[in-house]
Amino acid sequence: MSEETPAPVENWLGEMDALELCQRLPAALRFDLVYLDPPYGVGTTMTARLGRGQARGRQNAQSGPAAYEDRDDGEALISLLTPRLAAIRERMAPAATLYLHLDHRAVHEAKVACDRLFGRGAFLGEVIWSPGNGSRGARSGFSVTHQTILLYARRPEERKSVVYRADDPMLRESYAETSLAMHFTHEDADGRRFRERVIAGKSYRYYADAGRRLGSVWTDISAMVANTPLRKEGTGYPTQKPEKLLERIIRASSHEGMVVADLMCGSGTTLAVAARLGRRFAGGDRSELAVAVTEKRLLAMKASFRRVG
Repeated sequence: MSEETPAPVENWLGEMDALELCQRLPAALRFDLVYLDPPYGVGTTMTARLGRGQARGRQNAQSGPAAYEDRDDGEALISLLTPRLAAIRERMAPAATLYLHLDHRAVHEAKVACDRLFGRGAFLGEVIWSPGNGSRGARSGFSVTHQTILLYARRPEERKSVVYRADDPMLRESYAETSLAMHFTHEDADGRRFRERVIAGKSYRYYADAGRRLGSVWTDISAMVANTPLRKEGTGYPTQKPEKLLERIIRASSHEGMVVADLMCGSGTTLAVAARLGRRFAGGDRSELAVAVTEKRLLAMKASFRRVG
């Protein structure tokens, strides 16, 4: 009796709104990890730099082609996001994780909306990402130099079963020199420095070279790594996120073979990194330019995918 041939692993890319994409993807497809980087409500058209002399970002006289509109205020943005998040939630697998990336303009309203949609108990925490390129000379006084990523489980009862690979090297950071000097005073037979702690009568060993678990404030990933045209990963697309940021998220909250979704994919960073890390992906954007940039990027790395529709 011959073995059945396994179904081919398929990745998906669609040029359409997230609501339509949720409807048109294969019925059996479920998302194990969702990253969503919607417009922030900056009040302008965002443009790409696709040729010499063009400017990227907020539209001005030197701007390249329009990438997407970002004119909604916070209230309108949440009205846009809520039904799309509801459709995405219906597509999430049991114990899946959502990462919703916003900034100060709408993140607080988004937190309230997500608490209502997913349940307050589904809130897993937040990441404060300081990309290092914010203005520190704001005319209004205080300057905002960070962005916020909200993390949610599909429902409250699944929060303890979500994937979080805390021992992955990208989720570790070095101990402070003071801590190393004060506490890591032992060496094992291989010369590795460690400390031992006894908690509730049980002994635990911590190795210095393994580092400690990464906290919720990320300051080691610069946005400019992706945005400068001198770096290979730069596409010229506005607000492109660095691959290192998405690699950390994907490594943290998925295993190889799982489905990573980004239905507002912009330049396609999430999909490209997912493919490189051996994950399946489902993505799309309603911007024609975004999908063109993403498709070019995926084809350049020889990632296989099917177009939705």
